Amino acid sequence: MKFSIAYHLLTGAAILVGTSNGFSTPRPILLSRSAASAHHHHHHHHHTRLSLSTGTLPTSVSKTTLLQNTHSPEEQQVADDEIARLRSMAQKLRAEAAALEAERAQELANAATIAFEKFDKNKDGEISLQELKSGLEKILKTELSEERARTIMNAFDVSGDGKLQVDEMVTVDQFRNKLEFIVQEEKRLAKEAAIAAKQEEEAAKLVEARINMLNDGAPTTRDRIVSVLPYLFPLMDSLQFGRFLIVENADNPLVTALALLYAAYRSIPFSGFVAFFALNFLSSNPGFNRLIRFNMQQAIFLDIALFFPGLIAAIVGLIASGAGAQFSPAFNELANDAVFGTLLLAVAYTTISSLLGITPDKIPFISQAVEDRMPTVDMFDDEGRFIPRQLREERKKKEEDDDKKKD
Repeated sequence: MKFSIAYHLLTGAAILVGTSNGFSTPRPILLSRSAASAHHHHHHHHHTRLSLSTGTLPTSVSKTTLLQNTHSPEEQQVADDEIARLRSMAQKLRAEAAALEAERAQELANAATIAFEKFDKNKDGEISLQELKSGLEKILKTELSEERARTIMNAFDVSGDGKLQVDEMVTVDQFRNKLEFIVQEEKRLAKEAAIAAKQEEEAAKLVEARINMLNDGAPTTRDRIVSVLPYLFPLMDSLQFGRFLIVENADNPLVTALALLYAAYRSIPFSGFVAFFALNFLSSNPGFNRLIRFNMQQAIFLDIALFFPGLIAAIVGLIASGAGAQFSPAFNELANDAVFGTLLLAVAYTTISSLLGITPDKIPFISQAVEDRMPTVDMFDDEGRFIPRQLREERKKKEEDDDKKKD
Protein backbone atom coordinates (compact mmCIF):
# COMPACT_ATOMS: atom_id res chain seq x y z
CA MET A 1 0.00 0.00 0.00
CA LYS A 2 2.85 2.39 0.84
CA PHE A 3 4.53 1.59 -2.45
CA SER A 4 1.31 2.28 -4.36
CA ILE A 5 1.05 5.78 -2.82
CA ALA A 6 4.72 6.44 -3.42
CA TYR A 7 4.41 5.31 -7.00
CA HIS A 8 1.56 7.68 -7.74
CA LEU A 9 3.43 10.55 -6.12
CA LEU A 10 6.51 9.80 -8.15
CA THR A 11 4.52 9.57 -11.34
CA GLY A 12 2.83 12.91 -10.55
CA ALA A 13 6.23 14.44 -9.97
CA ALA A 14 7.33 13.21 -13.36
CA ILE A 15 4.33 14.92 -14.91
CA LEU A 16 5.18 18.12 -13.09
CA VAL A 17 8.65 17.90 -14.55
CA GLY A 18 7.01 17.67 -17.93
CA THR A 19 5.03 20.84 -17.33
CA SER A 20 8.17 22.90 -17.16
CA ASN A 21 8.93 21.77 -20.70
CA GLY A 22 5.68 23.05 -22.19
CA PHE A 23 3.04 20.70 -20.72
CA SER A 24 0.22 22.97 -19.53
CA THR A 25 -2.12 21.02 -17.22
CA PRO A 26 -0.90 18.08 -15.12
CA ARG A 27 -3.40 15.22 -14.87
CA PRO A 28 -3.31 11.83 -13.11
CA ILE A 29 -1.73 9.09 -15.22
CA LEU A 30 -3.93 6.09 -16.01
CA LEU A 31 -1.72 3.06 -15.69
CA SER A 32 -2.18 0.03 -17.83
CA ARG A 33 -2.99 -3.29 -16.22
CA SER A 34 0.54 -4.50 -16.79
CA ALA A 35 1.91 -1.47 -14.97
CA ALA A 36 -0.54 -1.95 -12.12
CA SER A 37 0.40 -5.61 -11.87
CA ALA A 38 4.04 -4.72 -11.97
CA HIS A 39 3.95 -2.30 -9.07
CA HIS A 40 1.73 -4.73 -7.11
CA HIS A 41 4.56 -7.28 -7.08
CA HIS A 42 7.12 -4.83 -5.74
CA HIS A 43 5.94 -4.24 -2.18
CA HIS A 44 9.47 -4.85 -0.99
CA HIS A 45 10.28 -1.25 -2.06
CA HIS A 46 8.32 0.05 0.93
CA HIS A 47 11.57 1.30 2.42
CA THR A 48 11.46 4.23 -0.07
CA ARG A 49 10.75 7.27 2.10
CA LEU A 50 8.48 10.09 0.95
CA SER A 51 6.88 12.98 2.74
CA LEU A 52 3.28 11.76 2.45
CA SER A 53 1.91 14.54 4.61
CA THR A 54 3.08 17.22 2.20
CA GLY A 55 3.17 15.26 -1.05
CA THR A 56 6.66 16.52 -1.92
CA LEU A 57 9.93 14.83 -2.77
CA PRO A 58 13.08 15.40 -0.75
CA THR A 59 14.95 18.28 -2.29
CA SER A 60 18.26 16.41 -2.21
CA VAL A 61 17.00 13.61 -4.46
CA SER A 62 16.51 14.10 -8.19
CA LYS A 63 13.03 13.16 -9.36
CA THR A 64 14.33 11.39 -12.46
CA THR A 65 16.95 9.45 -10.51
CA LEU A 66 14.40 8.42 -7.91
CA LEU A 67 12.04 7.19 -10.60
CA GLN A 68 14.78 5.22 -12.23
CA ASN A 69 15.90 3.69 -8.95
CA THR A 70 12.37 2.86 -7.81
CA HIS A 71 10.85 1.29 -10.92
CA SER A 72 11.86 -1.26 -13.46
CA PRO A 73 12.67 -0.18 -17.03
CA GLU A 74 9.26 -1.43 -18.15
CA GLU A 75 7.45 0.75 -15.59
CA GLN A 76 9.62 3.73 -16.44
CA GLN A 77 8.85 3.29 -20.12
CA VAL A 78 5.11 3.18 -19.43
CA ALA A 79 5.32 6.42 -17.44
CA ASP A 80 7.43 8.14 -20.08
CA ASP A 81 5.02 7.08 -22.82
CA GLU A 82 2.07 8.45 -20.84
CA ILE A 83 3.82 11.78 -20.30
CA ALA A 84 4.68 12.00 -23.98
CA ARG A 85 1.08 11.21 -24.90
CA LEU A 86 -0.26 13.94 -22.61
CA ARG A 87 2.22 16.44 -24.00
CA SER A 88 1.12 15.55 -27.50
CA MET A 89 -2.52 16.02 -26.55
CA ALA A 90 -1.76 19.42 -24.99
CA GLN A 91 0.11 20.52 -28.09
CA LYS A 92 -2.80 19.39 -30.24
CA LEU A 93 -5.27 21.34 -28.08
CA ARG A 94 -3.13 24.47 -28.35
CA ALA A 95 -3.00 24.09 -32.10
CA GLU A 96 -6.77 23.65 -32.26
CA ALA A 97 -7.31 26.74 -30.06
CA ALA A 98 -5.01 28.80 -32.28
CA ALA A 99 -6.88 27.60 -35.35
CA LEU A 100 -10.23 28.51 -33.79
CA GLU A 101 -8.88 31.92 -32.84
CA ALA A 102 -7.67 32.55 -36.36
CA GLU A 103 -11.01 31.37 -37.76
CA ARG A 104 -12.87 33.68 -35.37
CA ALA A 105 -10.67 36.62 -36.34
CA GLN A 106 -11.30 35.93 -40.00
CA GLU A 107 -15.06 35.77 -39.40
CA LEU A 108 -14.95 39.13 -37.61
CA ALA A 109 -12.90 40.62 -40.42
CA ASN A 110 -15.37 39.31 -43.01
CA ALA A 111 -18.31 40.65 -40.99
CA ALA A 112 -16.61 44.04 -40.66
CA THR A 113 -15.97 44.13 -44.41
CA ILE A 114 -19.60 43.32 -45.17
CA ALA A 115 -20.77 45.98 -42.71
CA PHE A 116 -18.36 48.50 -44.26
CA GLU A 117 -19.82 47.90 -47.71
CA LYS A 118 -23.34 48.41 -46.35
CA PHE A 119 -22.43 51.65 -44.55
CA ASP A 120 -20.34 53.10 -47.39
CA LYS A 121 -23.23 54.35 -49.50
CA ASN A 122 -21.22 56.48 -51.92
CA LYS A 123 -18.49 53.80 -52.29
CA ASP A 124 -15.67 56.25 -51.67
CA GLY A 125 -13.76 53.82 -49.45
CA GLU A 126 -14.56 55.54 -46.16
CA ILE A 127 -17.55 56.02 -43.89
CA SER A 128 -18.54 59.55 -42.95
CA LEU A 129 -20.37 60.55 -39.78
CA GLN A 130 -23.68 60.82 -41.62
CA GLU A 131 -23.21 57.40 -43.26
CA LEU A 132 -22.41 55.86 -39.88
CA LYS A 133 -25.46 57.48 -38.29
CA SER A 134 -27.89 56.40 -41.01
CA GLY A 135 -26.40 52.91 -41.21
CA LEU A 136 -26.68 52.29 -37.49
CA GLU A 137 -30.22 53.65 -37.40
CA LYS A 138 -31.21 51.26 -40.17
CA ILE A 139 -29.55 48.18 -38.70
CA LEU A 140 -30.30 48.81 -35.03
CA LYS A 141 -33.78 50.13 -35.84
CA THR A 142 -33.44 53.05 -33.45
CA GLU A 143 -33.02 56.78 -33.77
CA LEU A 144 -29.46 57.88 -33.10
CA SER A 145 -28.48 61.42 -32.15
CA GLU A 146 -25.59 63.05 -33.95
CA GLU A 147 -23.75 63.41 -30.65
CA ARG A 148 -23.92 59.67 -29.98
CA ALA A 149 -22.92 58.90 -33.56
CA ARG A 150 -19.93 61.21 -33.17
CA THR A 151 -18.95 59.48 -29.91
CA ILE A 152 -19.06 56.08 -31.63
CA MET A 153 -17.05 57.46 -34.55
CA ASN A 154 -14.38 58.83 -32.22
CA ALA A 155 -14.17 55.50 -30.40
CA PHE A 156 -13.16 53.58 -33.54
CA ASP A 157 -11.56 56.35 -35.62
CA VAL A 158 -7.93 55.44 -34.94
CA SER A 159 -6.54 57.85 -37.55
CA GLY A 160 -8.56 60.74 -36.12
CA ASP A 161 -9.66 62.05 -39.53
CA GLY A 162 -13.36 61.95 -38.62
CA LYS A 163 -14.06 59.00 -40.94
CA LEU A 164 -13.80 55.21 -40.76
CA GLN A 165 -11.53 53.34 -43.16
CA VAL A 166 -11.73 49.62 -43.91
CA ASP A 167 -9.05 48.73 -41.37
CA GLU A 168 -10.90 50.72 -38.69
CA MET A 169 -14.27 49.09 -39.33
CA VAL A 170 -15.77 46.75 -36.73
CA THR A 171 -18.80 44.49 -36.65
CA VAL A 172 -22.35 45.64 -36.02
CA ASP A 173 -22.30 43.84 -32.66
CA GLN A 174 -19.32 45.93 -31.59
CA PHE A 175 -21.17 49.07 -32.66
CA ARG A 176 -24.20 47.91 -30.69
CA ASN A 177 -22.12 47.17 -27.59
CA LYS A 178 -20.47 50.57 -27.85
CA LEU A 179 -23.84 52.28 -28.18
CA GLU A 180 -25.16 50.43 -25.14
CA PHE A 181 -22.07 51.49 -23.21
CA ILE A 182 -22.62 55.11 -24.27
CA VAL A 183 -26.26 54.98 -23.18
CA GLN A 184 -25.29 53.52 -19.80
CA GLU A 185 -22.58 56.16 -19.41
CA GLU A 186 -25.06 58.93 -20.23
CA LYS A 187 -27.48 57.55 -17.65
CA ARG A 188 -24.70 57.42 -15.08
CA LEU A 189 -23.64 60.99 -15.82
CA ALA A 190 -27.25 62.15 -15.75
CA LYS A 191 -27.72 60.49 -12.37
CA GLU A 192 -24.56 62.10 -11.03
CA ALA A 193 -25.67 65.46 -12.42
CA ALA A 194 -29.05 65.08 -10.75
CA ILE A 195 -27.37 64.26 -7.43
CA ALA A 196 -25.02 67.24 -7.82
CA ALA A 197 -27.94 69.51 -8.70
CA LYS A 198 -29.82 68.32 -5.64
CA GLN A 199 -26.78 68.98 -3.47
CA GLU A 200 -26.41 72.45 -5.00
CA GLU A 201 -30.08 73.12 -4.37
CA GLU A 202 -29.75 72.06 -0.75
CA ALA A 203 -26.63 74.20 -0.36
CA ALA A 204 -28.46 77.15 -1.93
CA LYS A 205 -31.34 76.66 0.51
CA LEU A 206 -28.90 76.69 3.42
CA VAL A 207 -27.26 79.85 2.14
CA GLU A 208 -30.66 81.45 1.62
CA ALA A 209 -31.69 80.47 5.13
CA ARG A 210 -28.55 82.03 6.56
CA ILE A 211 -29.07 85.15 4.44
CA ASN A 212 -32.61 85.41 5.73
CA MET A 213 -31.30 84.92 9.23
CA LEU A 214 -28.89 87.83 8.68
CA ASN A 215 -31.38 89.76 6.54
CA ASP A 216 -28.69 90.39 3.92
CA GLY A 217 -31.19 90.70 1.09
CA ALA A 218 -32.05 93.78 -0.92
CA PRO A 219 -33.40 96.59 1.29
CA THR A 220 -37.04 97.59 1.05
CA THR A 221 -38.15 101.20 0.72
CA ARG A 222 -38.74 101.32 4.46
CA ASP A 223 -35.25 99.91 5.09
CA ARG A 224 -33.70 102.60 2.89
CA ILE A 225 -35.44 105.42 4.77
CA VAL A 226 -34.63 103.98 8.21
CA SER A 227 -30.99 103.43 7.22
CA VAL A 228 -30.51 107.20 6.82
CA LEU A 229 -31.56 108.07 10.39
CA PRO A 230 -28.33 106.91 12.14
CA TYR A 231 -26.40 109.70 10.40
CA LEU A 232 -28.27 112.26 12.52
CA PHE A 233 -25.98 111.18 15.35
CA PRO A 234 -22.68 112.41 13.80
CA LEU A 235 -24.52 115.34 12.21
CA MET A 236 -25.68 116.62 15.62
CA ASP A 237 -22.19 116.28 17.08
CA SER A 238 -20.68 118.10 14.10
CA LEU A 239 -22.81 121.23 14.62
CA GLN A 240 -20.22 122.54 17.05
CA PHE A 241 -17.89 122.90 14.06
CA GLY A 242 -20.62 124.50 11.93
CA ARG A 243 -21.65 127.20 14.36
CA PHE A 244 -20.14 129.92 12.17
CA LEU A 245 -22.13 128.82 9.11
CA ILE A 246 -25.30 128.47 11.16
CA VAL A 247 -25.02 131.99 12.58
CA GLU A 248 -24.37 133.43 9.15
CA ASN A 249 -27.42 131.65 7.70
CA ALA A 250 -29.81 131.90 10.62
CA ASP A 251 -32.69 132.94 8.36
CA ASN A 252 -32.45 129.74 6.31
CA PRO A 253 -35.44 127.42 7.12
CA LEU A 254 -33.19 124.38 6.85
CA VAL A 255 -30.77 125.85 9.37
CA THR A 256 -33.67 126.69 11.65
CA ALA A 257 -34.97 123.12 11.54
CA LEU A 258 -31.48 121.81 12.19
CA ALA A 259 -31.11 124.14 15.18
CA LEU A 260 -34.40 122.94 16.68
CA LEU A 261 -33.34 119.32 16.19
CA TYR A 262 -30.03 120.02 17.86
CA ALA A 263 -31.78 121.64 20.81
CA ALA A 264 -33.97 118.56 21.25
CA TYR A 265 -30.91 116.32 20.99
CA ARG A 266 -29.04 118.24 23.65
CA SER A 267 -32.05 118.27 25.95
CA ILE A 268 -31.54 114.54 26.55
CA PRO A 269 -28.99 113.91 29.32
CA PHE A 270 -25.88 112.20 28.00
CA SER A 271 -27.48 112.16 24.57
CA GLY A 272 -24.17 111.38 22.87
CA PHE A 273 -23.50 108.30 25.01
CA VAL A 274 -27.10 107.14 24.70
CA ALA A 275 -26.98 107.43 20.91
CA PHE A 276 -23.61 105.69 20.75
CA PHE A 277 -24.63 102.65 22.80
CA ALA A 278 -28.06 102.44 21.17
CA LEU A 279 -26.59 102.34 17.66
CA ASN A 280 -23.90 99.89 18.72
CA PHE A 281 -26.47 97.56 20.28
CA LEU A 282 -28.98 97.74 17.44
CA SER A 283 -26.33 97.21 14.76
CA SER A 284 -25.71 93.70 16.12
CA ASN A 285 -29.34 92.70 15.59
CA PRO A 286 -29.45 90.41 12.50
CA GLY A 287 -33.15 91.10 12.15
CA PHE A 288 -32.40 94.52 10.69
CA ASN A 289 -31.49 94.75 7.04
CA ARG A 290 -27.79 94.81 6.31
CA LEU A 291 -27.98 98.38 4.95
CA ILE A 292 -29.42 99.60 8.26
CA ARG A 293 -26.80 97.75 10.31
CA PHE A 294 -24.00 99.01 8.08
CA ASN A 295 -25.13 102.63 8.38
CA MET A 296 -25.44 102.33 12.15
CA GLN A 297 -21.84 101.18 12.39
CA GLN A 298 -20.62 103.79 9.92
CA ALA A 299 -22.45 106.56 11.79
CA ILE A 300 -20.60 105.52 14.96
CA PHE A 301 -17.26 105.63 13.16
CA LEU A 302 -18.03 109.04 11.67
CA ASP A 303 -18.89 110.38 15.12
CA ILE A 304 -15.64 108.97 16.51
CA ALA A 305 -13.76 110.63 13.65
CA LEU A 306 -15.09 114.02 14.82
CA PHE A 307 -13.07 113.61 17.98
CA PHE A 308 -9.73 113.97 16.20
CA PRO A 309 -10.18 117.50 14.74
CA GLY A 310 -11.05 118.83 18.19
CA LEU A 311 -8.10 116.97 19.72
CA ILE A 312 -5.70 118.27 17.09
CA ALA A 313 -7.04 121.83 17.49
CA ALA A 314 -6.57 121.64 21.26
CA ILE A 315 -2.99 120.35 20.97
CA VAL A 316 -2.02 122.90 18.32
CA GLY A 317 -3.62 125.71 20.34
CA LEU A 318 -1.73 124.63 23.46
CA ILE A 319 1.57 124.57 21.59
CA ALA A 320 0.86 127.95 20.00
CA SER A 321 -0.03 129.57 23.32
CA GLY A 322 3.11 128.14 24.86
CA ALA A 323 5.13 129.69 22.05
CA GLY A 324 3.32 132.98 22.49
CA ALA A 325 1.51 132.70 19.18
CA GLN A 326 -2.20 132.83 18.52
CA PHE A 327 -4.35 131.82 15.56
CA SER A 328 -6.53 134.43 13.98
CA PRO A 329 -10.34 134.14 14.25
CA ALA A 330 -10.53 133.80 10.48
CA PHE A 331 -8.28 130.75 10.59
CA ASN A 332 -10.34 129.15 13.36
CA GLU A 333 -13.54 129.78 11.44
CA LEU A 334 -12.05 128.32 8.26
CA ALA A 335 -10.84 125.19 10.07
CA ASN A 336 -14.24 124.61 11.70
CA ASP A 337 -16.05 125.17 8.43
CA ALA A 338 -13.75 122.64 6.74
CA VAL A 339 -14.54 119.95 9.32
CA PHE A 340 -18.26 120.65 9.18
CA GLY A 341 -18.27 120.76 5.38
CA THR A 342 -16.44 117.42 5.19
CA LEU A 343 -18.97 115.84 7.52
CA LEU A 344 -21.85 117.30 5.50
CA LEU A 345 -20.40 115.81 2.30
CA ALA A 346 -20.08 112.40 3.97
CA VAL A 347 -23.66 112.55 5.27
CA ALA A 348 -24.95 113.70 1.88
CA TYR A 349 -23.16 110.82 0.13
CA THR A 350 -24.38 108.18 2.58
CA THR A 351 -27.94 109.54 2.48
CA ILE A 352 -28.23 109.56 -1.31
CA SER A 353 -26.57 106.15 -1.65
CA SER A 354 -28.75 104.59 1.04
CA LEU A 355 -31.97 105.98 -0.45
CA LEU A 356 -30.94 104.37 -3.75
CA GLY A 357 -30.47 101.05 -1.96
CA ILE A 358 -26.69 101.07 -2.46
CA THR A 359 -24.39 100.44 0.49
CA PRO A 360 -22.37 103.67 1.08
CA ASP A 361 -19.01 101.93 1.44
CA LYS A 362 -16.74 104.42 -0.35
CA ILE A 363 -15.71 106.63 2.57
CA PRO A 364 -11.91 106.27 2.91
CA PHE A 365 -10.69 104.19 5.89
CA ILE A 366 -14.03 104.32 7.70
CA SER A 367 -16.08 102.21 5.27
CA GLN A 368 -13.46 99.45 5.18
CA ALA A 369 -13.31 99.37 8.98
CA VAL A 370 -17.09 99.02 9.08
CA GLU A 371 -17.05 96.31 6.39
CA ASP A 372 -14.62 94.25 8.46
CA ARG A 373 -17.03 94.33 11.39
CA MET A 374 -20.10 93.28 9.43
CA PRO A 375 -21.16 89.63 9.95
CA THR A 376 -21.44 87.44 6.84
CA VAL A 377 -23.16 84.12 6.13
CA ASP A 378 -19.90 82.17 6.40
CA MET A 379 -19.62 83.25 10.04
CA PHE A 380 -22.51 80.92 10.93
CA ASP A 381 -22.99 77.17 10.56
CA ASP A 382 -26.04 75.46 9.10
CA GLU A 383 -27.84 75.67 12.43
CA GLY A 384 -27.24 79.42 12.76
CA ARG A 385 -24.53 79.19 15.42
CA PHE A 386 -21.72 81.74 15.27
CA ILE A 387 -18.30 80.40 14.22
CA PRO A 388 -15.31 82.19 15.78
CA ARG A 389 -12.86 83.84 13.38
CA GLN A 390 -9.98 81.47 14.27
CA LEU A 391 -12.10 78.39 13.60
CA ARG A 392 -13.27 79.87 10.29
CA GLU A 393 -9.68 80.50 9.22
CA GLU A 394 -8.69 76.93 10.17
CA ARG A 395 -11.57 75.50 8.14
CA LYS A 396 -10.72 77.71 5.17
CA LYS A 397 -7.06 76.65 5.30
CA LYS A 398 -8.06 72.99 5.49
CA GLU A 399 -10.34 73.35 2.46
CA GLU A 400 -7.54 75.03 0.50
CA ASP A 401 -5.13 72.20 1.43
CA ASP A 402 -7.70 69.60 0.33
CA ASP A 403 -8.15 71.40 -3.00
CA LYS A 404 -4.37 71.43 -3.54
CA LYS A 405 -4.19 67.68 -2.84
CA LYS A 406 -6.97 67.02 -5.37
CA ASP A 407 -5.15 69.07 -8.01
